[in-house]
Amino acid sequence: MNDAVLSTRCVIAGGGPAGMMAGFLLARAGIDVIVLEKHEDFLRDFRGDTVHPSTLNLMRELGLLDEFLALPHQKVFQLEGWVGDERAILGDFSSLPPPCNYIALMPQWDFLNFLARKAGALPHFKLMMQTEAKDLVLQGDSVVGLSARSPDGPLTIRADLVIAADGRHSVLPDQVGLRTIDLGAPMDVLWFRVPRREGDDEETIGRFVNGRILIRIFRGDYWQCAYVIPKGAFDDVRGRGIEAFRNSAAELMALPRARLDALESFDAVKLLSVSVDRLERWRRPGFLAIGDAAHAMSPVGGVGINLAVQDAVATANMLAKPLLARNLTESHLAAVERRRLFPVRVIQRGQVAVQNLVIARALAARQPLKPPLMFRIVSRSPFLRGLLARLVGLGVRPEHIQTAAFLPQAEENGASRPVSRVL
Repeated sequence: MNDAVLSTRCVIAGGGPAGMMAGFLLARAGIDVIVLEKHEDFLRDFRGDTVHPSTLNLMRELGLLDEFLALPHQKVFQLEGWVGDERAILGDFSSLPPPCNYIALMPQWDFLNFLARKAGALPHFKLMMQTEAKDLVLQGDSVVGLSARSPDGPLTIRADLVIAADGRHSVLPDQVGLRTIDLGAPMDVLWFRVPRREGDDEETIGRFVNGRILIRIFRGDYWQCAYVIPKGAFDDVRGRGIEAFRNSAAELMALPRARLDALESFDAVKLLSVSVDRLERWRRPGFLAIGDAAHAMSPVGGVGINLAVQDAVATANMLAKPLLARNLTESHLAAVERRRLFPVRVIQRGQVAVQNLVIARALAARQPLKPPLMFRIVSRSPFLRGLLARLVGLGVRPEHIQTAAFLPQAEENGASRPVSRVL
């Protein structure tokens, strides 16, 4: 039997924030979309769980905010830093326009399941789980589809547009010669959970001491923790043993040492190898990379998920009409890249500056840390605290929903038809 073949207008590799949001918005506009997700569900821990005001505003524009916030979440109105012995508020999201004036901490699988439910109710959307994009299908210099592996075997999907949204390890951009610009990262991050007890505070805070950094994130009945280490130092940390790691983490968290007994071994610790990079170009004829597949972000500011969502919105805003009209060209894809490249560059420059001027210095310090001058200036200025919250929470040039909801009558005027399957 020959491989199965599908035909659609747009196929998206990757069911993360960029892929699911792009698929939802394009299908909502009446475009046939297939989203491929290689896993059987979205349940992976220690992914980006910060839903920033920019994404909350998009949910509001879609009329979904109240339903979305019915999901379990915690609200963070301020960012607090703790350098040496000095603590201070560095970002004040409550200064942003309400009601989306906070960061919502929500497991990413809840966010993705929510989008999947909304998209799945649309006639032009198809989500294929346990289906991994493997290779692009080329016709001359143009991408005309991709091949994948599904539970039923090999699969080919023909499409007017292939979107790579399958993360920083996507193999698809390399297949069309898209090169990566590596901006460097001096650290890696170890993620783990610690139980929260009655009487603990609810503060989300980053603590910097000489040679060590820990960020603890309030998640209701547990703390989600990020222990920052020098790049490539995980083997050294592991070599000192889990007991030494627990002692260090407990000290930084200002919690009783016994609380860290939940970390029985390094099997409970997830290594995130940090990278900051972006593709030199994001597109080829018939192909576009967005989200982490186009630009890997540092965890600084927790902006990755929200930039990916912004990419998806811009993609739908700018490509829905040419996809419906079947006159998509590379110039349309280049316009998406131009629009999104500016905010990505600005945010990445800011992340690299924080990495080099704050994180790398803290990790290399051997003497007790003193708060840098900028820390003190920002902490004492309501204006600067609000400005930092705006940059982190709303980003640079935030996107807004411009695609109209699909109406059934549009079928008569050239809207795309349901996905077809040929064996």
